[in-house]
Amino acid sequence: MEKIFENKVALVTGGSFGIGRATAIAFAKRGAKVVIADWMEDAEEETLKQVKAAGSEAIFIKCDVSKNSDVEVMVQKTINAFGGLDYAFNNAGIEGISALAHECTEENWDRTISVNLKGVWLCIKHEIPFMLLRGKGAIVNCASIAGLVGFPGLPAYVSSKHGVIGLTKTAALEYAKQNIRVNAVCPGVIKTPMIDRLTGNKKEAEKQFENMEPVGRMGLPEEVAEAVVWLCSDSASFVTGDAMAVDGGWIAQ
Repeated sequence: MEKIFENKVALVTGGSFGIGRATAIAFAKRGAKVVIADWMEDAEEETLKQVKAAGSEAIFIKCDVSKNSDVEVMVQKTINAFGGLDYAFNNAGIEGISALAHECTEENWDRTISVNLKGVWLCIKHEIPFMLLRGKGAIVNCASIAGLVGFPGLPAYVSSKHGVIGLTKTAALEYAKQNIRVNAVCPGVIKTPMIDRLTGNKKEAEKQFENMEPVGRMGLPEEVAEAVVWLCSDSASFVTGDAMAVDGGWIAQ
């Protein structure tokens, strides 16, 4: 695989599992030095092992993206370790607790918005200054098809992901002339630990999700990762402010 990110530095939040892990590995295969950040440490260090096996330098940083101090330290440790920051995939997020709008608790609302939306904003806030120093950079935020359409029973999650897309478009406009591109990916139903929690790993529940996808299957984390690394690459040099659906045709229905 061509080392298009050789000598570049990529930061991936929510990097221990699922889409984050797949994206960290995808960056590594293309030559980037990778920072894996997550509030939950992978006891087996599987992501770190796979990133290093791809021939990349990598570190893990524990970080709760909803806390300003954690995010500030995360980005500073990235700079200390590798000397700069070129790409960021702001992926960390939670699904929250399913409930109708009038039954959603304030605690669930606050926590979901804090991680999914405030967390992305905090990452951008601390990543951008170092990209400005580089004179170039690319950020991809993880939204969702739930940022493009409504989903009953997930008011906090849907609101947070719509917010991520609005924030993405605003930041893209703010830094367009500084050569910093900001985009979002909007995954559909992807086979990740989050979906496993929603389905309880029950075949019938999984089949329902598969039937909702026009392509007839769930997506793979690696398929989202490929979209992320493309958006960061020079091949996407004229793409900014976009919310790219990686959804097997869900939104087209």
